[in-house]
Amino acid sequence: MTTLARTPVRARHGLLSRHEVQTLLLPMATLAVVLAPIFWINPNTMSYFGLGLLLNLAVPMILASMAQLCVIAVNDLDLSIGAFISLVSCIAVTWLPERPLLGVAALVACVLLYAAIGALVELFDLPSIVVTLGLSFVWGGWALILLPMPGGATPQWIQDVMNLAIPVVPTPIVYAVVIALCGHWFLMRSSLGVRLRGAGGNPKAIVRSGGSVVRAKALMYGLAGVLGILSALTLVGITTSADANIAQRYTLISIAAVILGGGSFIGGKVSPIGATLGAITLGIAASFLSFLNIAPKWQIGLQGAILIIVLSMRILLSARGERQ
Repeated sequence: MTTLARTPVRARHGLLSRHEVQTLLLPMATLAVVLAPIFWINPNTMSYFGLGLLLNLAVPMILASMAQLCVIAVNDLDLSIGAFISLVSCIAVTWLPERPLLGVAALVACVLLYAAIGALVELFDLPSIVVTLGLSFVWGGWALILLPMPGGATPQWIQDVMNLAIPVVPTPIVYAVVIALCGHWFLMRSSLGVRLRGAGGNPKAIVRSGGSVVRAKALMYGLAGVLGILSALTLVGITTSADANIAQRYTLISIAAVILGGGSFIGGKVSPIGATLGAITLGIAASFLSFLNIAPKWQIGLQGAILIIVLSMRILLSARGERQ
């Protein structure tokens, strides 16, 4: 009987390796470049309340990026995460307050379906882009059936969690740090996380050692579903309502955040801390443009420009390193 647990791996100790620190330098520099003009134009944003307001929507974006990161880590791409988060948001403002057992059962079913999709993608060698693109229409259709018009009511306990006032450090920053460190420890340091990433980095080695790539992908897709649910719950905790398209843009933002943070579509190379920095950077850029009354279509363009610039710099730095 094949089992994932028999795959030989060696989890590294310590918080960050030298290579991981080097990978994070570019995302950190990008975040600093985005923050600098904001602090210069409005110094009040450097205050406790200013940073809290600026990073208000960062937590849902970070969790969505972590969900995408799980799929990219196994060499796949999820084009349905935005629609999935929208569906869960609709469940959270309709079934959870009125029929909590039904709402919880629906969320569990969504995670199981996500895991099944991951297993099917690997089992039948299906292109993840096509499968998840089709799945996005399924999520979107269910969301429209459940909540045809914007509205609903967020459960009070979710609002309390998102409105929690933590002293000294703004709450969104605390949540972001916790998510980044937990993701980094699990995927980059724990034995199970290293084995799961092996499904993207070296699947043949997993098979030769008696492991199951199908099981690994199912677990990573299922974890992506859990993180997508958390993203939706935090989102409705902030907005207090939902609609069927509330998180559609999270699909492209999550992909951009993972790549901006040092991830790669090939080889299962990802960085949870980098993805967190990437999501914060893109979220702050959008908030800054909204503050300047710039149309949303230009905001999307700027986010794309940031991604292109960072990728170009990464290629140049890599080429320079190889020459040296």
